[in-house]
Order: sequence, then structure tokens, then C-alpha cells
Amino acid sequence: MQPLDPHRRPPDGIRYIYKRYQKMKLQHLDHDPEIIDLSRDLSADPKTKVRIVKELDADGLTATFRSFAGSDVALNGLESMATSSIPVYEHDDMPGLHIVPSLLPPEIQIILLSRLLHRDLAESSHLTNIHTHYNISYPPSQSSFFSLPPSTLNTVAHPIDPSIHRPLSISQLLNRKMRWMTLGGQYDWTQKRYPDTAPPEFPLDIKQLLEGIFTDTKAEAAIVNLYSPGDTLSVHRDVAEASTTGLISVSLGCDAVFVIGTSAAPSPSRNVQETILTVRLRSGSAVYMSGASRFAWHGVPQIVPGTCPAYLKSWPASEDGELNEFEEWRGWMEGKRVNLNVRQMWD
Repeated sequence: MQPLDPHRRPPDGIRYIYKRYQKMKLQHLDHDPEIIDLSRDLSADPKTKVRIVKELDADGLTATFRSFAGSDVALNGLESMATSSIPVYEHDDMPGLHIVPSLLPPEIQIILLSRLLHRDLAESSHLTNIHTHYNISYPPSQSSFFSLPPSTLNTVAHPIDPSIHRPLSISQLLNRKMRWMTLGGQYDWTQKRYPDTAPPEFPLDIKQLLEGIFTDTKAEAAIVNLYSPGDTLSVHRDVAEASTTGLISVSLGCDAVFVIGTSAAPSPSRNVQETILTVRLRSGSAVYMSGASRFAWHGVPQIVPGTCPAYLKSWPASEDGELNEFEEWRGWMEGKRVNLNVRQMWD
């Protein structure tokens, strides 16, 4: 595989589309004809280039979901899981970009979110953006950060250089400052590479969930992004991995506008050719970037406010209104999007 430059500037055409959607208001997003929104009935549009390219078997999915849920959900609580095959869509202009709009049932979304942000965020070997400038005081016995009431003023993130950064309380940390966490291979955002040291073990249950669905990719490294409305992810390519296997991206919470594009090199007979798609990703959906789309430019210009589904709005408090230890954090997820982006590091 020929190395790609992780520092290369994105093509102008992709940057232009990205900026367009970064400023677009909700009423225009809802009716923009250029956005691929698979919650709409695209079959009514004869010009659509979106096709079903395969279907995920319902029995296999249900077995994978049940194994992942374990004892966290009673069997009779899994009735809304896959009862029919799940369609996988592809756009004619972007072969290899597979979009699964309704992959994870609400129960599995809640369990996945809880394991990522209660269990895995509390594991000190999983580095975050905070570690660059702070030392973090972890809760005792690897209990959740959300077990600390938001009213607690005690410092949980201590600045390495107090002359530059201020201490952070738990509310400051979880509401705005925490932006990403790494699982497995600990990607270095400054050097844009993976360290040579052995990575922490990838969470086995999440690994088995993803590999049970996307069978061609081994879950070896992940970045968990935490977004609020107003946050963005700049246009980039994922090129640090020594593998051409597909990337897995799972969305939880508020909708995201996802822009992806490829750029063909100019030749004597043609100018630079760019193919750019814009997709609206809703909670429980997944994107699989494989084939020609594996090293495509992509970014998130906008998190759409007010779009978190009702079954996630109360998280980490109980959806049914019953009191639990996270009650003071009720509604935290209502203004968030969590994206689990998983890749295989080596062939």
C-alpha cells in the first residue's frame, strides 16, 4: 500500500461543500435535495443513485445483539431487534461506501453508549484529548465519571502547566472539554500515527459486536468522538493504518451531516475530477468505508441540534423516569452526538 500524506490539504471542492453545510440552517437541511437522507423514501425519485447492495441477515444480527447485551437486557426486552433483514445502501458514484441507516436497535444503542462512557472512559489506559494538557483524577474502582454529581466543584483534571490551563471540574470536563477517547491502538493526533508500543486491549464485547456485523474488518483501534451542536470534524483522510480494510463508523445521539469525497488526479485529457456526497447520519446508523472510499476525504461540518431520539435524551438517567445514581445528569445526551469510529491497523 502506497503511503498517503496525512498532512495534505483537502481538495478545494470538498472544502467548499463542507463550508456550505457548516452554515446551513435546520429548515434548509431538512429539504436540501443534495443530502442523502435514508429516512426519506428515495424510491420516489427516479434520479436517485442510491441502491440496496446487500442485506444483513436478521437471525445473525439478533444473535450478535443478544450476545452483546448479555444480562444487561432481559430477553423479552429485545423484541424490537432485527425481525427482518437490514438493507445496506451504496451510491453509484461512491462504490464501497456502505450506509446502514437502521442498524442498531435502541436497546443496543443504550448499552453501547453506557459501556463506552461509563466503563471505557473510566479506564485510564484509554487516552483522551484531555491528557495532552491535564492529569486526570479517575473515580475509585473504575466507577463512571457520571457517578460524580455535576454540582461537584472538586478538580478532576489537573493542568500540567497551571500558567496556561485552568483546573476542570466534572461538569466542565463532561459538558464541553471532553472531545474524544481512543480504544485499542492509541492514535497520536499530533504526530498523526500510532505509537510503536503495544496498545491496550480493545474492549472485547464491542469488538465482537462490530466484527459480528462487519466481518471483513478486525476491530483493533477506535476513536470515540463526543460532539455538541456547534462542534465539527474537519475534512481529513484516515491514512495512518497499514491496512486497506474498511472503516466502521457508528452514530449515537443527535444527527450529523457527513461529507465525503474523492479526487482523481488530472491527466492530459481531463481536469481534476471530484466526487462529493453529503449524508445525514441518524442515531443507530452506521457507515462502512471500503474499496474506493476507504481513503476518501471526509468530515462532519455540523451536528444538528434537537435531533437526539427520545430513547436517548435522558441518558445517563433512566429513560422510564425511575431514579438511578445518574439522575443529576438527566438530559446530558440530549445535546450530544457520540461517534464510534473503528479501524483495523494491520493486514
